[in-house]
Amino acid sequence: MDRREIFRAAVIGVGSVALGFTMTRSSLAVPTESRPSRYGRMLPADDNGLRLPEGFTSRAVARTGKAVGETGHRWHGAPDGGACFPDGDGWIYVSNSELDGPGGGAGAIRFDSGGAIVDSYTILEGTRRNCAGGPTPWRSWLSCEEIDRGFVYETDPYGEDEAERRPAMGRFAHEAAACDPDRKVVYLTEDKSKGCFYRFVPDTWGDLSSGTLQVLAEHGSGLEWADVPDPLARREQTRDQVPHAKDFDGGEGCCYADGICFFTTKGDNRVWAYHAEDERLEKLYEERFPLRGVDNVTVSEDTGDLFVAEDGDNMEICVLGPDRSAAAFLRVVGHAGSEITGPAFDPAGRRLYFSSQRGRQDRNSDGYTFEVAGPFRSA
Repeated sequence: MDRREIFRAAVIGVGSVALGFTMTRSSLAVPTESRPSRYGRMLPADDNGLRLPEGFTSRAVARTGKAVGETGHRWHGAPDGGACFPDGDGWIYVSNSELDGPGGGAGAIRFDSGGAIVDSYTILEGTRRNCAGGPTPWRSWLSCEEIDRGFVYETDPYGEDEAERRPAMGRFAHEAAACDPDRKVVYLTEDKSKGCFYRFVPDTWGDLSSGTLQVLAEHGSGLEWADVPDPLARREQTRDQVPHAKDFDGGEGCCYADGICFFTTKGDNRVWAYHAEDERLEKLYEERFPLRGVDNVTVSEDTGDLFVAEDGDNMEICVLGPDRSAAAFLRVVGHAGSEITGPAFDPAGRRLYFSSQRGRQDRNSDGYTFEVAGPFRSA
């Protein structure tokens, strides 16, 4: 039994995972408001071009085409979706490459307990426009192709097992994935102007090689999950196969916590909350100051704060709090033609990783991957 199978075997017997999320149903009834950040105002840009609150520091851990630390491994172009995984006393950050063709795939950086870079390597290659994705409870990384009839690839952040294509999860313009261990499903977003919101129901939790792809559909005044007849889209796109499928305007990042799947849609600049228990959909945020160009999203397990990255606008990561506040946390200066991608916390929740996909030059060959450390809020 390899390392991935060991994790899967452990997860299959687990009913749910407590993430410490604190956004209650009563707080979700209050409209989102722009308020000053709990972290304080952003200071002038540091040497890395990041405007951060007092007490926070940054470093560039990788740059496209450059060796990562002393590893000799060159970082990929167009860094996109990412996640962190525990690794003994240290951790691993994985990052997709949104390149189309040679150079596409995903890479990883290994850190020791003190945050020093000790290794970097490729975990997926030869794929096309791997945009976002998501981690699984059995510690694999789902890397998603954002092309028509694109695939999901299950990869090994630890660099031991070969990546595996997961056709049963559907062929469409995949964006992000979020695992729901309570209902044992994986939610999937689609980056199309009339895209859909999906869930994949594996035949066996922990094994994504077979299962049922479903799409969120309108049913009377409510919602229901409808089976997609042909997940491989051999004759018709998955989003067109169920007549009453609900349209979403450009699905982007998603994450799951405490019974809720949060996801963003860039076309209408919204952040959504899907309440899985009662199959209810709610808009948490609509276009207004300070957050525009919603994209990748991650959640602080300690506080329930959502950290939402901007695609363009003024290159900020903003925080949506459990009290329905919205505030800018950081800004990347001098990268006006880029977008912020791949926000993810280390296992301790004290370091935030993310990338500027096209850097200062607005080119896929000028990506930066950053780490921000400091006094992130605790519960």
